[in-house]
Amino acid sequence: MNEVVEKICSFIIKKVERSDGDGVIVGVSGGIDSAVTAALCSRALGKDRVYALILPENETIKESTLKDAREVAGMFAGTVREIDFSPAYRALAKSIPDFVEGAQIPNGNLKARLRMCLLYYYANKFGLLVAGTGDKSEITLGYFTKYGDGGCDFLPIGDFYKTELKGLGRFLGVPASILEKKPSPGLWAGHTAEEELGFDYPKIDEMLKAFSAGEKVDAVASRMGIKIDAAKKIKMMMESSGHKRAMPEICRLKP
Repeated sequence: MNEVVEKICSFIIKKVERSDGDGVIVGVSGGIDSAVTAALCSRALGKDRVYALILPENETIKESTLKDAREVAGMFAGTVREIDFSPAYRALAKSIPDFVEGAQIPNGNLKARLRMCLLYYYANKFGLLVAGTGDKSEITLGYFTKYGDGGCDFLPIGDFYKTELKGLGRFLGVPASILEKKPSPGLWAGHTAEEELGFDYPKIDEMLKAFSAGEKVDAVASRMGIKIDAAKKIKMMMESSGHKRAMPEICRLKP
């Protein structure tokens, strides 16, 4: 684990040095991904060069989650700002003629993109890089908001599956209460990743590894004892989300 952490820390240091930045900013949510990311950045750069931004929104945040976010930010960041962007979200919603209350996907993604805007505002203001908090499971599935939580300058934990993060978090001193909680993107009230995806992360990660290794859907479903349609859903998410992991394609006019 020491070797792994040192490699990630070296990566973080090089990213900041090459950009001539003063440090990094991390959106701290109270979940495992942002906690581990903040811990790694703090270890790599020193606490004083880590800026934590906590961005609650009154429809989605729980007090316990906010408490966890504050604890993590206090542990690993030299500067912490907390901004309730609910008024900004409501004002923007009122300005959209076709806005519909309860439209979970567009409304939830709008919140994620507002968080990204705030992160980059502070990054620009203070000469920081935005440290992304996405893990390999989310990236491979495309389970993130394009230009929302997917908007960042680098991804320190992007090569770790979700189930691998607990061990890394324990090594870095992340509180156990955060390591054990159910992952949630926080896009709407009561939102949990495993409920939306239909599987717990141990099964999701097992499927992702199998499909990435070239195993067929029917073989994976049979070996894991799950319905083939459920396995197809995970495989389809992997395949249909390629556009979220790539730069926008250019229409080339010349061969």
